[in-house]
Amino acid sequence: MCSLFLAATFALLLTLFIYMKQGFPPVDEEIMGALFDVWKFWFAIALNMAVLIALFRSVKYLFNHPHAGYVLKLKKCFKEDSHEYLEVIGYGDLVKVWRKWFMLLIWLVGSLMVLALLFTYIFSFYESLFDWFNIYVLYAFILLAGYLSFIFLGSRCKSVRIVKC
Repeated sequence: MCSLFLAATFALLLTLFIYMKQGFPPVDEEIMGALFDVWKFWFAIALNMAVLIALFRSVKYLFNHPHAGYVLKLKKCFKEDSHEYLEVIGYGDLVKVWRKWFMLLIWLVGSLMVLALLFTYIFSFYESLFDWFNIYVLYAFILLAGYLSFIFLGSRCKSVRIVKC
């Protein structure tokens, strides 16, 4: 919801700026249609940026709130034997972790796509992945990759640990 609101607001501001640069022409049906087309164009671009911002904001929430009796903790020191964790985590502390998490998500979704392609060629009558692939399947891959990323993040990122509350 945050990313949709942010994208709609950003697209509206850019549309109003473009309308202002054109000298505030009188609004009629043609101008309204053009403004809506401009808004749709910028909304698609802004949504991609807003999703990244929303993902970054959600990482801080994951580190500061426990879920099902577990919480993600960020180490003060990156040594393996260190058990000192940061108590208050800000956005500046999470930039490096977020980059690793985001790249891990990208690689996991790509790996799931390759596995789906292999499964399609070996076990189904479809000739290619794009015979059945759509946005809903991609969304399912992203959700599955998000689930798997927390398993791998605790083991691959030396500064992040999953701790029981």
